[in-house]
Amino acid sequence: MNDTVRPVFHGFEQIPLREYAERAYLDYSMYVVLDRALPFLGDGLKPVQRRIVYAMSELGLNATAKPKKSARTVGDVIGKYHPHGDSACYEALVLMAQPFSYRYPLIEGQGNFGSPDDPKSFAAMRYTEAKLTPIAEVLLGELGQGTVDWTPNFDGTLEEPTWLPARLPHLLLNGTTGIAVGMATDIPPHNLNEVVSACVRLLDDPDATTRDLCEHVLGPDYPTEAEIITPPAELRAMYESGSGSVRARATWQKENGNFVVTALPYQVSPSKVIEQIAAQMRAKKLPWLEDIRDESDHANPVRVVLVPRSNRVDAEQLMGHLFATTDLEKSYRVNLNVIGLDGKPAVKNLRTLLEEWLTFRTDTVVRRLKHRQEKVERRLHLLEGLLVAFLNLDEVIRIIRTEDEPRPVLMARFGLTEEQADYILETRLRQLARLEEMKIRGEQADLQAERERIEATLGSKAKLKKLVKEELLADAKKFGDARMSPLVARSAAQALSETELVASEPMTVVLSEKGWVRAAKGHDVDAASLSYREGDALLAAVRSRSTLQVAFLDSTGRAYSTLVHSLPSARGNGEPLTGRFSPPPGASFQALASGEDDARFVLASSHGYGFVTRFGNLTGRNKAGKSMLSLTPGAKVLQPAAVTDPGQDRVVAATSAGHLLAFPAGELPELDKGKGNKLIDIPKAKLGTERVVAVAAVPPGGNLIVKSGARSMTLSWKDLDAYLGARATRGGLLPRGWQKVDGLAVE
Repeated sequence: MNDTVRPVFHGFEQIPLREYAERAYLDYSMYVVLDRALPFLGDGLKPVQRRIVYAMSELGLNATAKPKKSARTVGDVIGKYHPHGDSACYEALVLMAQPFSYRYPLIEGQGNFGSPDDPKSFAAMRYTEAKLTPIAEVLLGELGQGTVDWTPNFDGTLEEPTWLPARLPHLLLNGTTGIAVGMATDIPPHNLNEVVSACVRLLDDPDATTRDLCEHVLGPDYPTEAEIITPPAELRAMYESGSGSVRARATWQKENGNFVVTALPYQVSPSKVIEQIAAQMRAKKLPWLEDIRDESDHANPVRVVLVPRSNRVDAEQLMGHLFATTDLEKSYRVNLNVIGLDGKPAVKNLRTLLEEWLTFRTDTVVRRLKHRQEKVERRLHLLEGLLVAFLNLDEVIRIIRTEDEPRPVLMARFGLTEEQADYILETRLRQLARLEEMKIRGEQADLQAERERIEATLGSKAKLKKLVKEELLADAKKFGDARMSPLVARSAAQALSETELVASEPMTVVLSEKGWVRAAKGHDVDAASLSYREGDALLAAVRSRSTLQVAFLDSTGRAYSTLVHSLPSARGNGEPLTGRFSPPPGASFQALASGEDDARFVLASSHGYGFVTRFGNLTGRNKAGKSMLSLTPGAKVLQPAAVTDPGQDRVVAATSAGHLLAFPAGELPELDKGKGNKLIDIPKAKLGTERVVAVAAVPPGGNLIVKSGARSMTLSWKDLDAYLGARATRGGLLPRGWQKVDGLAVE
């Protein structure tokens, strides 16, 4: 007795979870890569597309037939070949019928198949009808001629072609996109004539490089008249590596003072572009535009009208900004990732791709010729037996009439094969007429000549290559057309800076004592007469322009900046600067300045120290500001004084005790930041009670206005000679009654 314990099968297999997950994921990955997402190099189709085209041909929906409901086609596809969702299948069918999605549509649709504005606005499949277009013949024409392998469908009840015998490199003609597991493909469409020309070049010159082929394939050809602006060198590099990018730009023209967009980049909708431009207009980032209109219709599929505010608007500058900030200019990724003849996915350059496709095409032609050769030889074999019957007609008739089993007798009597004997027995009586013998001999001669031609072609690589080339050129003549997307090498558009987008207008920036800021239009604004919040009042105001920046200095000597046009209007009370910036705790804003980046200002403290600096040093995008003026304990920041010419201006400093000192601006150092040098001498004994009230920079011929309460006194350039001295000296004392200085101004 055998005591060996036999394993018991429980109806399941036990394997580690890690192994199961890895195996399942790899199986799924290979399925997605090979059977869903990536196209086959030979016919350029994904499985669902191939099944749709094949199912439509089986339904008799060729270009000359009457179309049938799309639901009928989708039903056949998912019921016989593609067991997936009907909506996904119908969407794939619609895509192949949209002339704005496919460069050479394979399906002709009747009904609502979407629009460039909304490609997915197509009607349900129960409403639309479809049939194949004439160019689909390129994929299906040789299907029944032994050119493809057949495989069982998903349930084994039917057979479907493993690929379609494409007579043209459809992969490049219509392109495709797909996302698999760990890889993706993005193949742009191309012009049929250009691709065929490159194939012919490669047939004539097998050593041709990708650079040589780029003399024929100039670049992608999208189903839109928008310009392809990628430089030729970049396009060549893309075709040589198999990956890169292509940039397309809308076309436009001037019309009655307006700018009219007439073509948009591939798969860009007019409504989206209008929405993008309108959003900038609402945000006041397009002051040059007054209005935008969509005048697209059936006659003009794309017509977007931009109305400028005046005829002085720089059209090239404005359109360049829109190209950079909207989908009027778009970049497309290119990744020539396909399933090659070896059944493996790979990124291929243009030469490799065309070379493999020509191998595929040559193999297809060889299979077609051999299939025809077999048919010709079989027909000749049958005709040979039929001629024997004609030459011995009476004997054949006698055998058929007298013998119970005439076939073996005929075979033995005349040396016929079973196939010949069966054919003779199946021949109709009316075909035994004498005239039929002449027809048979004529057909036999034609078939023998055809067999010789086929054998000669199959036996000569040169003749085979010539045949492939002739068929390519014939299809190009039949289906080829002119390029749609013009190639115009241009540099990528650049967006305008925020200041360039704003109209340059005079503005007055007003800062209150409690740090509230606002901007009023014009330079003739009386800042003191504006309304202020309760307990608040004017601190300082400066003249500027909407395109400039304004800088603020806080009580710690830190500088903050913002664009003038971004400030709130002076119609209200403005907004607190603490909402825009983050000054140190307890700090308050004490001064402001505005000008071009190269403008010079004197920065000074109430303790009498200061320096000259560029306005650009005061600006920055940091909310926390930047350290600018170093202060001694108890010192305050004074209002900066604008310097017109550092070599000619006089810097004037006034103290609270009435001392006034004027000295050449060149005696002050120009620094990026720091404490600076002493401007005017204040005795140490008086530092607690006397301070610098204000500084000013007076240009040659200018006047200095000394403010004291409600009164003001004007000192000319010559009058200042009385107060002229070396920097850091005490200066002169102002006349009695003017020694309580509140501020200085220059006119």
